[in-house]
This record gives sequence, C-alpha cells and structure tokens, in this order.
Amino acid sequence: MTNRYIVASSGGFIQTDRWGVMLPGQIFKRALELTGKSRPRVLFVLTASGDNPNYLATSYQAVSGLGVDVEHLALFTQPNVPVDQAFDRADLVWVGGGSVANLLALWELHGVTQAARAAWERGAVMAGVSAGSICWHIGGPTDSFGPKLETVTNGMALIPYGNGVHYDNEAQRRPLLHSLVQAKTLPLSFATDDHAAIVYQNSDAIEVVVDTPDSKANAYRVELVNGEVLETALRLGAIN
Repeated sequence: MTNRYIVASSGGFIQTDRWGVMLPGQIFKRALELTGKSRPRVLFVLTASGDNPNYLATSYQAVSGLGVDVEHLALFTQPNVPVDQAFDRADLVWVGGGSVANLLALWELHGVTQAARAAWERGAVMAGVSAGSICWHIGGPTDSFGPKLETVTNGMALIPYGNGVHYDNEAQRRPLLHSLVQAKTLPLSFATDDHAAIVYQNSDAIEVVVDTPDSKANAYRVELVNGEVLETALRLGAIN
C-alpha cells in the first residue's frame, strides 16, 4: 500500500524584511522530501485567497531556487487548466490561506475535491497553510465569516480529525476548538501554532515540523477524556 501524506500547517514560508519576499521554511521543505522525488512537481492552489495574484507571484518566487517544477490552479474567473490534469501531474499540492469556507464551496463546484482526493490516494503529498490545513480535516474554527470565529464541518476529511490553526496568535482559536471538542461537534483534533505543522501518514499524526531551528512553536492534540477536554503539547520531532 502506498503511504499517503498530509502536511497540515500554520506556516511553510517565512516573511523577510523585504516587501513581498518570502523564503521556504522547513515545513515546505519537509513536504517536498515526502514526495520522494528528486525534482518534485509542485501545484499551488490559492483558491482561499481568491487566487490573489500577489500571493501567487510571491509563492513562485519563494520556491524558485529549490529545484522544483511549479504550476498553479486558478479558479477565477474560470479554471486556467483542466482540474484533473493539474492534480494528475502534481507530486506536492500546496494550498494557500484565506477563506476555507469559500475554498470548500468552490472546490466542490469545480471538481477540485474529487481531483485532490484522487491525487492523494495515488501518493501525491497534500499540504498547506491555515485554510490549506483545515480543508484536509473534518473542519475547525475559521474567520471565513467575519471577525468572530465560526466553525466549518464540511472539510474533505481525508484525515478524520478536527483542526485548529494559528493557535498561539489569535485569542479565539484555542477556546473555540476546546468547546467544539467538548460538544462533540469535532472529534479528536490537532492544532498548530504559527510556523508549526503536523505530518500525517495515512490517518496517523506522526511528526511535528517547525519552520526555523530556533522556533518555539508547538502542535497540540485536543481530545475528550472522561468528559473533560485534554490538551497535550506535541514537541518538534516524532509523535509518540
């Protein structure tokens, strides 16, 4: 059986002191490694930002020195390439941040959901940041609907967990995820601080990755135990 990988993050790229210039962090580089390819084919999918052209240009620039082949799938105002073909060619699919609610609706409409699932099942690595993390899970807290966080529960569920992102950076995130697990709206859930990621192999969370060696970012497991929410910090490296 082919191992299937998902890299679910609140990072992946590092902002520099130059406007619009990002560098790839260890999270993105780990996702590349998981493809097992000497020259991986990367597909950027930035639906959640409305296919923002500046975001796209910055993403292309950030990976220009990594020895990868890059293309992107844009859905506005119509798909720039056939959806199935874009995913069929990809070794790594990286999904950008933005509105996960809009992303999920448009993906279903354009057949991206089915194409992404098929690519993952054949062994392509699925990865992303923020909305591009939540989408692979059952769901999680989101600011898709306004400043007050709401919940999405119609994620792709390639992995059968809830997901929290930007866990250390936005005050509403942790208590809402806890309440969703407490109410059983979400099952066992995993969360990431900014610039942290969880690597899933098949349906197992196996590793925590951070973008820089000096990062203090963590990931977390949030679960219901004897009627109480238990949060466990997951440090850099293998998850026991």
